[in-house]
Amino acid sequence: MLEEIAERIKALPPLPKSFYQMSLICQDPNASVSDLARVIEEDPMLVANLLKVANSPLYGFRREIKSVAQAVSLFGMSTTRSLVTDMSIKKLLNVDMAPYGVTPEEFAAISSLQSALISQWYSKIDASKADFLFLAALLQETGKILIADEIVKNNETYQFRSEIENSNNIADVERMFARITSSEVAALIFKHWKFEEKMVQAIAYSDALGIIPDEIRPYAFALKVVKTAIPLNAPLSERSVNLALNLLEKENVDKDSFLEVVGKLKEYY
Repeated sequence: MLEEIAERIKALPPLPKSFYQMSLICQDPNASVSDLARVIEEDPMLVANLLKVANSPLYGFRREIKSVAQAVSLFGMSTTRSLVTDMSIKKLLNVDMAPYGVTPEEFAAISSLQSALISQWYSKIDASKADFLFLAALLQETGKILIADEIVKNNETYQFRSEIENSNNIADVERMFARITSSEVAALIFKHWKFEEKMVQAIAYSDALGIIPDEIRPYAFALKVVKTAIPLNAPLSERSVNLALNLLEKENVDKDSFLEVVGKLKEYY
């Protein structure tokens, strides 16, 4: 299965032109909300998905968001780029998450929950890392799409899902069946698409918190914490949150701000 996944990654099509246009706009200090909105408006599906996300209770905007420009203005250019990047990638990959026991919609919702948790949590403890981690959290579960596809092709959906349902560590189940974790698959995908190396490494190391480059460790650790608290098989359950708190305790990281955000997200979820 590992070889098949590697071949799938090599054969992935390039990201759409809009991805690179958005990157250039977000790097240009003279660019405006209107510039970014115009790029998004060229793709009706992206428009529909962005407005759907903007009107989700997860972000708590007090009025209905009816235009892309309005959404970009409220989210900010960096967050908008992250959201649209995630939407573009999921559109390129065929999403069948049956082996993980969730629908494509539930899979997208859990990615959104993870990114909301990490953004709101890190805005309290290190705001300089929040934008980077928001995108990394949105993307870190992407590798599950390719693993799920190979599990279906091998007719192992029932066995895989049975293991996933009762597991405290989904990465262990992935290793058992695919000999690779979804984080490692996601890192290979984003390396193929020439994403920033720091992003690739942060995602790759999020399931291996042993020997990690010092500059990557805070990012990989934060990603590990949020996917431990919000795994596909038990998002924000008491067990999952307690496992995440154990990670924070081992690293001597303050738990209060994390628990405050978790409490708010539980109300939404």
